[in-house]
Amino acid sequence: MPNQSLSELLGRHRVFSLLDAASKARLARRLTCRTFEAGERVAAGAALGRRLGWVLRGQVALLREGHDVAIATLEPGELFGAGALPRGDPDGWTVMARERADIAFLPAADVAHLCAEHPAMALFLSPPPATGGDGAGERASDAHLGLMAQPVRSLLKRAPVALAPDASILQAARTMRDERVSSVLLLQQDRLFGVVTDRDLRNRVLAAGLDPQQPLHRIATVAPLTVDAAQPAFEALLLMARHNIHHVPVLDGQRVAGMLSASDLAEQHSTSAVYLAGEVHKQTSLQGLVEVAARVPQLQRNLAAAQASACSTGHMVTAITDAVTTRLLQMAQAQLGPAPVDYAWVAAGSQARSEQTARSDQDNCLVFDDRYDEARHGRYFRELAGFVNDGLHACGYVYCPGEMMARTDAWRQPQRRWAEYFQRWTEEPEPKALMLTCVFFDLRAIHGRAELLGALRAQVLRRTRDNRIFLAYMVGNALKHRPPLSLFGGISTVRAGKVRDAVDLKHSGIVPIVDLARIYALAGGHEAVNTYARLEVAAQGGEISAQSARDLRDALEFMAGLRIRHQAQQTRLGQAPDNFLSLSELSNFERSQLKDAFGVVQTLQSVLAQRYR
Repeated sequence: MPNQSLSELLGRHRVFSLLDAASKARLARRLTCRTFEAGERVAAGAALGRRLGWVLRGQVALLREGHDVAIATLEPGELFGAGALPRGDPDGWTVMARERADIAFLPAADVAHLCAEHPAMALFLSPPPATGGDGAGERASDAHLGLMAQPVRSLLKRAPVALAPDASILQAARTMRDERVSSVLLLQQDRLFGVVTDRDLRNRVLAAGLDPQQPLHRIATVAPLTVDAAQPAFEALLLMARHNIHHVPVLDGQRVAGMLSASDLAEQHSTSAVYLAGEVHKQTSLQGLVEVAARVPQLQRNLAAAQASACSTGHMVTAITDAVTTRLLQMAQAQLGPAPVDYAWVAAGSQARSEQTARSDQDNCLVFDDRYDEARHGRYFRELAGFVNDGLHACGYVYCPGEMMARTDAWRQPQRRWAEYFQRWTEEPEPKALMLTCVFFDLRAIHGRAELLGALRAQVLRRTRDNRIFLAYMVGNALKHRPPLSLFGGISTVRAGKVRDAVDLKHSGIVPIVDLARIYALAGGHEAVNTYARLEVAAQGGEISAQSARDLRDALEFMAGLRIRHQAQQTRLGQAPDNFLSLSELSNFERSQLKDAFGVVQTLQSVLAQRYR
């Protein structure tokens, strides 16, 4: 054990020194100490969440499942475990002694009591969630979050209720009544043919006056969207939210395993992703959409409180943006009439990547069929774009400062003109072209004829793949965003308004990773748009090693998670959310991990700089 007493060490510790003498004395009596030999496991998985560890002497390594090297090395004075590491589910984390180490431990209940009794501790420690009682609290405020890792098959309550496509509508109604279900599957030779729901019976039979002796295939949704039984239930949640559907057939390979409904997901909260998306599609006025969109910050707060991953949070928040955009387009067409030519409303930037937070501006454009004629069709699409962009702004998705929106004439163009844009940007990569490239190479069709974008993306990727000159310019542009590491490896901070000792998480940490992933995708000709997906396919394609891809994904998840929780706390306090995080908000471990995350980004930026020198 260290020569100094625990009381002396507490008095010199960055966090515990804030306590008064009596509190330090009580804390010293509650601590238990143990020595670990080099290579010995200190704690792993759920055991990490049961107590706080304090490194007194030696070094310990933090490892993530699937990593051969340490994510971080903890020095004397560093904390881990309950209240410090990790934020969220501890499964998959291991702390190992790198050399002979002395560790002091404090039970999780004592950590919670310490934070409650001394508010200053909450600046450095995250109070562990309470157990017992009703057990709910804010962590469980969005019940969908329990579905993040749960497979779809675990939610199936019964065998499939199925009929043949030529069974009568009346037979389906009676079957649904007798089986107490709201839908029935149509199977043909044991393969999925379609789906009929109680809504179909109401809208396509009763309201239309259709003879109930007619065959079911007359009213069925043929070739419906499906989910695989092994997929996380979150994927089913996301599918329902994005497409405003309430029943999804579940497949186990080619076999129909059952039907999943929105009620199976058991979510009734008004700030759940599925509920909000459904509410969006019910609105008939802009004011109604504004009121629903106002709940998005609460959704993000719920996700942060439940410690959902930054990746899933981005998908869920973006799903609501997609729903609002689609509903505005439907409302615009109800007012203006049908579109005169085929079009695709396309999201760009963070919405395209499904990486939005509650604080996002809008980036979008329109791609028309080449039959588009400005003289005949221009006024219609100017009014449609203006209606949607103004509506999004009213809903909290503020206008793009650079006017990269569909209401700008340059960003409403036929497919052939967009192809010319991309050709010019890749062949003449001057500064403005590189800036536009970073926005418009991240594209995803939201509404309309998606094939218009698909064909355009295929052309672009053929042009960028292995185009070393263009990629070299992209790398140079990406290197304008550097992690804020000082010459000696410390974190350099900025002052943003009233914020002191802060780092810009977005532009100093997240954007550089997004830029790296985009370059990997363009170099390999990969169609993935989401940053996490781009890193995965880049590793498979050899643009980056599997280890480096994992390091970047972990760094992105960590920094994006910090940003989400920071913004959630700001909105909870009635403040405007921003990207500037004060280092005083972080624990010792989080500071260390943030520095390591910046180091990962800096290293891989240097690798690309050398590759495309």
